[in-house]
Amino acid sequence: MTGLPVGEPRRPVFGLDAEGRDKLKTLLDALLNQKQRDTLSKFLSYVLRHAPESIELSLDRDGWADVDALIHGAGRQGHAFDLHALREVVETNDKRRFTLSDDGRRIRAAQGHSSSQVEVRHVAKAPPALLYHGTASRFLASIEAQGLIPGSRHHVHLSEDPQTALAVGKRYGQPVLLTVDTQAMCAAGAVFYQADNGVWLVDQVPPVYLSRQAEE
Repeated sequence: MTGLPVGEPRRPVFGLDAEGRDKLKTLLDALLNQKQRDTLSKFLSYVLRHAPESIELSLDRDGWADVDALIHGAGRQGHAFDLHALREVVETNDKRRFTLSDDGRRIRAAQGHSSSQVEVRHVAKAPPALLYHGTASRFLASIEAQGLIPGSRHHVHLSEDPQTALAVGKRYGQPVLLTVDTQAMCAAGAVFYQADNGVWLVDQVPPVYLSRQAEE
């Protein structure tokens, strides 16, 4: 029988000692778990916002779905996950995209719905004096002509934080930050709402209430 001499430390593998290997494994496990959470989050956004019928799921008018029906419907379509994974995505999502009911039996997307099954009845709320919208420079001409419109969604989405809005704009190209004069809009009769995750909602923003934020 061969082996290391008694008392001689085990040689590092791939340049890592035992402690280094443990740290690497922990890091790789965390990255894998994050990738799995991101994949599930995208699937939930698609189903709960846009296409519940893709897994034969029913949403009520406020966007709520039965958790058991969601899990079973997803499993039938090859997207298996359990209640633990679902709760982990809800609790760790940095944008708070999803809301669980107090009893944990129902779930909904906080905002962003396009499904005809949903007409969330948000409570009207007075907004801050200014809100922000992030977009890409290639959309500016259209926005200057018609303002901000919801498109396939039910509302235009606005943010209290300019950096959050800019991050949204970066998804679509060279980012541009637009400022919304909410006081003038409210004076003209516009009604604002706030979703569960803090995103502000309004039916539309005419171009007269928009200004481009100067780049620093």
